[in-house]
Amino acid sequence: QVRLVESGGGLVQTGGSLRLSCAASRSIFSFNAMAWYRQAPGKQRESVARVTSGSRTNYLDSVKGRFTISRDSADNTVYLRMNNLKPEDTAVYSCTAERDSTGASYWGQGTQVTVSS
Repeated sequence: QVRLVESGGGLVQTGGSLRLSCAASRSIFSFNAMAWYRQAPGKQRESVARVTSGSRTNYLDSVKGRFTISRDSADNTVYLRMNNLKPEDTAVYSCTAERDSTGASYWGQGTQVTVSS
């Protein structure tokens, strides 16, 4: 079992910044990828940013140039730096560790991000 603990969410004004953290209870490199998803009320969950074990990154089109995913192998932590936030970024952001050697994936509990206009 792997535990993922997110932090860093909060209330911010339009144009502001936040950095989300996702601390894993074991090496993040034991997974094919680490990713951030978000889900706004009444909407489907969507993938925001992903980094593979081979360091390949990809982003949701609407956040390209504003969000950056990074990781710290020493702390087994994945970050999501979010700049120039917009009200449409308001959602619960969740971290996921995708597919270890057994094929298992894990989710954190989520952290709320609210962007006021």
